[in-house]
This record gives sequence, structure tokens and C-alpha cells, in this order.
Amino acid sequence: MRHNVERAFITFRIGAPQWISDQRFHGLMELFVRHRGVTDDVTFFTSDTHPPLPLEIIEERAALLARRMPQVRERGYRTGINVLSTIGHHNENLRNSLSGDYTWMMDIGGGVCKGTLCPNDERSRRYVEQLYTLIADAGPDYIWIDDDVRLYGHSPILAGCFCDKCLSLFEGNFGAGFTRESLQEAFNNGAVEKKLEVRLQWLEHNRNTISSLLALIEQTVHRAKPGLPLGFMTGDRFFEGYDFDRWAEALSGPARAEVMWRPGGGFYADDPISGLAGKAHDIGRQVSMLPQSVVCIQSEIENFPYQRLKKSARVTALEAAAYLAAGCTGAAFNVLSMLDEPLDEYEPLIARLKQARPFLDLLASRLGRSHPIGAYTGWNKNVAAAGNIDQGDWLRGNIMGIGASHAAEVFEIGIPPSYSPEHASVTLLTGDCVPAMSEEEILRALSSGVYMDAQALTRLSERGYEQFTGFTVERYLEADCIEEFVAHPLNTTFAGRRRDGRQSFWKRPAAILKPCQEQAETLARVVDYVGLEVGPCGMGVFENSLGGRVCAAGYYPWMFLQSYSKASQLKSIMRWLSRDNLAAYCASFHKINLWARELKEGKLAVALINSSLDPAENVTLMLRTASEEASIFDMDCAEMRIRSSGTDGACRSFVLPAIGGWGMRLVIA
Repeated sequence: MRHNVERAFITFRIGAPQWISDQRFHGLMELFVRHRGVTDDVTFFTSDTHPPLPLEIIEERAALLARRMPQVRERGYRTGINVLSTIGHHNENLRNSLSGDYTWMMDIGGGVCKGTLCPNDERSRRYVEQLYTLIADAGPDYIWIDDDVRLYGHSPILAGCFCDKCLSLFEGNFGAGFTRESLQEAFNNGAVEKKLEVRLQWLEHNRNTISSLLALIEQTVHRAKPGLPLGFMTGDRFFEGYDFDRWAEALSGPARAEVMWRPGGGFYADDPISGLAGKAHDIGRQVSMLPQSVVCIQSEIENFPYQRLKKSARVTALEAAAYLAAGCTGAAFNVLSMLDEPLDEYEPLIARLKQARPFLDLLASRLGRSHPIGAYTGWNKNVAAAGNIDQGDWLRGNIMGIGASHAAEVFEIGIPPSYSPEHASVTLLTGDCVPAMSEEEILRALSSGVYMDAQALTRLSERGYEQFTGFTVERYLEADCIEEFVAHPLNTTFAGRRRDGRQSFWKRPAAILKPCQEQAETLARVVDYVGLEVGPCGMGVFENSLGGRVCAAGYYPWMFLQSYSKASQLKSIMRWLSRDNLAAYCASFHKINLWARELKEGKLAVALINSSLDPAENVTLMLRTASEEASIFDMDCAEMRIRSSGTDGACRSFVLPAIGGWGMRLVIA
């Protein structure tokens, strides 16, 4: 079991066409010898298509890998097997995939995915047991379980499994007997409380399903190879119940074998590059749910479908560093061809990743398993249950990403994210999250600092928390509204500045807010295109009796935040909400994504990316530190020490040397 992070955990994932052929395999080994140091591990996929394979094919491939892996070790690498398809994923290559008398994953309408097994069916479980016995007997140093072990996103169905077996298990565990038709009715119709109840039960059923399958894999592998490390790849697993801590425990087993994790998400091409930051936040959420015992956390770096011009070598290296900033301790590169292109076409990419390796090691060793601290988006394990909660089809609603992506622009102006409430200074709350929050979670947020939209304001009022928010929504206006700052200390010098979200293009209603407590203060009013007031309050702040601070924003609270006046106002608000307790933020007018981490011995580290193609000059980084000096490392690991240029409250300011477009720095005070 590993406990410390001395350098980044790096692996390359190798498609089956690269290792089945003797010629391709030896060419691959020569590539890694020429670029020794680019990776520590060489991990072999079992397949290049996504449904489960017949066991006879697995047996043949396991036997070949049993001969390949010693040759990899002779060259100084650890090596293991990545099971691409445990239960399967998508209708693809069905004529050459597993077939027979199996129960296939079923959606709530009765449709099936012939490339995905029901994970609860006994025949499926016997297949999985035989599959992992063959893989373990091949003698790998570790085994990775890929991200097909999920219940959402198996094309052509959307969400499963709702077969008769799964419905029977649900009834046995929760005492509620449903047909597919009556379950769909319970999900989508009736009182909100009743819908929420059955949806939460289904999420718990999904958690149990994944946990049971992982426990079967653990028992199978460790019966054959006691103590063999197991790794699991995930994405944002909202519909599955995001039960990463329990799933990690299931994989570790009673002997407490090492568990590794590979958080991932969709960022396959560098157009637009901003998707890199979005995936970093996806990964940060996943890491936040892992127990501290999981030390080897390798981000998924995937350039599917592996065409070299789809993603640049520079961006591929940068995203590995960004995911380390968000909480990972390594990277798993799945970037080589799945076909027969010559590997020398990929050699410049390998060379660039080798060049980046020292910076990845620096990030991993300095940041370790510390947690990002800053602004938390209000998501939790149950947030998927709140999708389309008022009306509409739950399974086709927003069950992926509630509380996930709404605050992207807040982070792009230089506010650091936190991915858990335990490490948050401020909560950025959207109304979609509120139905899935417990009373304890709501009071915790309202007792600290909350920036919320009008929908959150209404939902909190409906649940009886109006006295703690300071405002209610009086009405909505659909057209021709502009936000205008009023004179207020939090607006500093920007009174009279305006912001236009252009409702005729980006159709969002503007909420006119009504103060409901004497202490509620207005920050902005709403005017029309000739400057006439149409609402006296569109944004305001309030300090409640719990000791918490609230900012309610009714006008485009999550969009068009990147003008100088609005970005400056929001930074002022975030400082006020947190009682000046933000560990770090970018005070200057730059497009900066940053992650703040508290290290041992009182040190503070910030990893930041200039998320613009323009060079960022005179970036002013505010750090909550007593240190008057900071070390800055660029992506070549060159170190520069700078002194603070002054103080502002609890923070010291540090003006950084210029950062090129989409460049990254590590700052340690």
C-alpha cells in the first residue's frame, strides 16, 4: 500500500492493436526506450471495442499478455491489464462480441443495449467472475476496471438497468413493488416530496449495484492473486450515486489491498481549449469523494479517436498538469493509435510529454493529497435526484451535472474552486441543487457565505429558510433588462456601470428581488435600454441571524461575468461572503483558472493557468499568508522567488512574471 506521493504516477494505456502484433509490440517497446522516463507503467487494454468479449477470446489474449508483460518488466516498467469491457458499453461490433442467453441492460421503456450486460443478473456475474480469473491468472502487476461499469450512457439506451431482476432487487431492498411503467410514473409525477423519495431510493439501489459488482471483482481477483492492486476508472457518476468511498472499500477487500483511481471525463480535442478547465472541475469532484487511503489517482488523458491533429501535444501535457492541480496525483495517457498508423507519427507527442514529466512530478510531490480550497458549487451525492423535479422526465432531465458546470465563469475570473463543503469558504448555489440538500447542508451553507441565483432563493423560501436569505423573488421580466450597479461599498468605484446579458439572444428571465429583511442591501437595480428603472433590486446582500452572509443575484448570475466591473464586483463579494477567508484569488483583470491547496507546515500552494491566448502580464495573485516571499515555478520547473508588493486585509499581493497564453505556473508561499 502506497502512502506518500514522491512523484507523479504515470501510465500509458495501450490499445489491443498495438500489442497483439509482434511487430507493433516491439515497436512500442522501442518507442518507450527512446523516451525513457515518460512513463512508469505500461497498461494493456483487453479490447479495442466496447461490448464484452467472448471468454475464449479473453483466454487467448490473456495468454499472450502473460508472455508480453515479462518483456515490459525487463525494460524497467510495471505493467498490468485494463479490462475495457466488464459489463460493456454501447452497441458496437456485436457480431464479434459476447452473445447468448444473457440479460442485457434495459431502460425504463423496455429498450435494451445489446452491448451491455445487466450487472445484477447471475449469468452476467458468472461471466465477470470467469473474465477476471483469466485476467488475474495472466500475472499482471495490477488490474484496471474501465468506466463501462456504470448505469448511465450506454447507447442506444440512456439509463439502466430496469430489467425484471433489477426491479425485483429494488422491491426486496426498499419494499416498493413497481413495474417499469409505474416506476416511471413515480419518478415523474405527483408531489415533489414523493418523487424525491423514490428517486433517492433508486440512487441507493444504483450504489448497491455498483458496489456488489466491484465486490465480486475483488473477491475473484484476490482469490487468484491476494493483494493485487485494483484500479477503477470513473467519470461524474451522478446517476450511480457517486458512492466512491464505499466502492473503494469494496475494491480493497478485507485484506485492505491497494486501490487506485482514474477520474475522467470528456475532453478529446483542443477546440475549444476551455473544455480542459471544465474537465479539471469534473475530475476535482471525483477526487473529493475518494478516501485518503487512495493515493495513486491517475487522471484520464484521452485523445479519442486518436487522430494526431485533434489535440495538440502542448494541450495534452497541460491538461495532465491541470488535473494534478485539481486533485490527482498522476496521469494515465490514452493517446496512441488504436489502428495501424506508424508510431513515429506520435513520437513528437511522446517527446513533449517526456519534457513535461518533471513539472508533473513537481506538482504531485508538492500538492500530494491535499484538497483544493475555495468556492463550492453545492453538489452532493444525491443531486441527480433533483433533475426535472418540478415537471418532466427525470431520466431525460438534467441528472448529469447539476451543481457541476454553472459556476465555470466564476472560476475563470480567478476564484479558486473547492469540490466539497468541508474545504469551502463560499458556496455558489444554483436552485437545481436545493431539492437534494438536507436541512443540515442548507443550514451549514447559510451559516457561512452563499452566492445564489433567484431559483435557489425561491426554493429555499419554499422550504422555510426565507428569514436567512434576506430576499424573495417579486417577479420575472423576460425582455430588455440591463443590470446597473448602485452606490455600495462592495461595488467600489463602479456605481452606474451596466451589464447587458442580451435577453433577446441568450434567453434568461431577469428576477426582480424584494428585500424581506431590514438589513438587506441592494447592489444593483434593473433598467431598460433607455435607462429607465424597471426593478429597484436585481442583486443584493444580507447578513443573517445564523452569522452567515448571502448574496442573491437575479440577473444572469452565472453568465457574462467577464467585464472588468463585474469581475471586480464579484471578487469583492466573494471576499465579503467568506469574511476575507479566501486562501487565494486573482485580483487583477485576467482570465485565470486557479486551484489553492493548503500544504503541511502552513504552506500555501496555488496552481494557475492563464486561460487565454493572450499573454497575461502583471497578474496580481492574492494569498492568505504571512510569508513575504513566494516561489514561482514554470512548466520547465525553472524557479523564481518574488516578494510581496503589499497587503490587503488578511492577504498579501504577489505580482507574477508574464504568463504566456494557456501557460501554467505553480506558486508556493
